[in-house]
Amino acid sequence: MIDSSQHLPAEQSSAAVAICTAAVTAVIPIRNEAAFIARTLDQVLDQDLTGVELEVIVVDGESTDGTQEIVKRYVESDQRVRLINNPLRLSSAARNLAIGLATGDYIVIIDGHCEIPSRRYFIDLVDAFTSSRADCLGRPQPLDVTDATPLQLAIALARSSRLGHHPESFIYSDQPQFVPAKSVAVAYRRQVFETVGLFDPSFDAHEDGEFNYRCDQAELRCYFAPSLAVRYFPRNSLAGLFRQMFRYGRGRVRYSRKHPGTWGLGILIPALFVIYLAVGAVASLFLPNVWRLFCIGLACYSFALIVSAMSIAWKARRPEMLVLIPVVLIVVHIGAGVGVLTELVHPRGSAGALLA
Repeated sequence: MIDSSQHLPAEQSSAAVAICTAAVTAVIPIRNEAAFIARTLDQVLDQDLTGVELEVIVVDGESTDGTQEIVKRYVESDQRVRLINNPLRLSSAARNLAIGLATGDYIVIIDGHCEIPSRRYFIDLVDAFTSSRADCLGRPQPLDVTDATPLQLAIALARSSRLGHHPESFIYSDQPQFVPAKSVAVAYRRQVFETVGLFDPSFDAHEDGEFNYRCDQAELRCYFAPSLAVRYFPRNSLAGLFRQMFRYGRGRVRYSRKHPGTWGLGILIPALFVIYLAVGAVASLFLPNVWRLFCIGLACYSFALIVSAMSIAWKARRPEMLVLIPVVLIVVHIGAGVGVLTELVHPRGSAGALLA
């Protein structure tokens, strides 16, 4: 439970914090990000760095789309940028490689496909660490990027709803507060890695949640700083969204298998939904009574989707999203459910390799 007495004022004036040089390392794990990496690096490098010494470590998982060539141009033109090869290709391995080379007092993870809306990002990061005295920082991660397609907008709206993401997550919050690290931490004091170790290299998804859980277990404090919001690009296809949720479902099961105390109904609900669809559809072919119950269940689910879509579209003032939002939510639920089931039945099996 979050102690409300720990909350900081909504606005922390940077003038209240003594200005001194702080070293920050931005870690950018990537693979096949040719469409986004230049824009991300431009935003990272074009920052107000008053009082901040910045280094940028880009860790590439053997991209095949020309990503490395793009990053190399930045390495040649800006001495703050380094490019490291990641033969294991996993984000967990990329983070560990960068942390081993980082020289910053603070280390922040930034994805290769995101938007950084503020030019004070690293100043605000240092100020948040200094004023909160936290060990880790969390940030909002909205999906409302510019120039989004209708599908990307629908994904952004659906994923930020109660039916679209884990209810314990704070990533769509806008309130400064101390929170558990497990759902949001992305920036760390260097000493954190000395305390809890590195990211688990066996994880190919949800490695951040697993690492942050260890931070919570070590009783490290995490402060949620809305000023550090970074906008993430939603997937541009339903197939891509399905693969993302599939990997997330598998990662959640591996996480709970490693930390048994984290098992909960929230992890299993998507899997139970997929089982209901599969078993109900087959049984309905042979048993009329089951068919009626199956249809009643589908009607209830459909009603929940429609009500949720109406609420989301109304709040966003985007009535044209009424059709796409339910489709997106169905893909989210089924993708996560299939991922959970696959990991339960066949841990790290061939199906995961095909869909990852």
